[in-house]
Amino acid sequence: QVQLVESGGGLVPAGGSLRLSCAASGRTFSTYPMAWFRQAPGKEREFVSAISWRGGSTDYGDSVKGRFTISRENANNTVYLQMNSLKPEDTAVYYCAAASRPYSSRIHTTPQNYDYWGQGTQVTVAS
Repeated sequence: QVQLVESGGGLVPAGGSLRLSCAASGRTFSTYPMAWFRQAPGKEREFVSAISWRGGSTDYGDSVKGRFTISRENANNTVYLQMNSLKPEDTAVYYCAAASRPYSSRIHTTPQNYDYWGQGTQVTVAS
């Protein structure tokens, strides 16, 4: 069983930066692919970024490529999302997710492929 807790959200002006953290409990965290999704009011959950279990493979949604960076520290059971050059359209609740596929280097971009979710952290970018 994996439990995920996000932190680091907040209010930031356009062009600013934030770093989100996702702290995981459970011995198997370090073997799972991880991802970040976001959901704005009235919109579907959107893929942001994903990382393989060792961090060797990453993927990004088109809207965040070149601005966001995902990373992980398995020794600390933590996944990060560094967000730079933030735009008002990045405003959403950001969710951390884990896929129960130990040692898989394949990463997925759809929510259905993830088994564990955090409660989310609000990111608001002021124009």
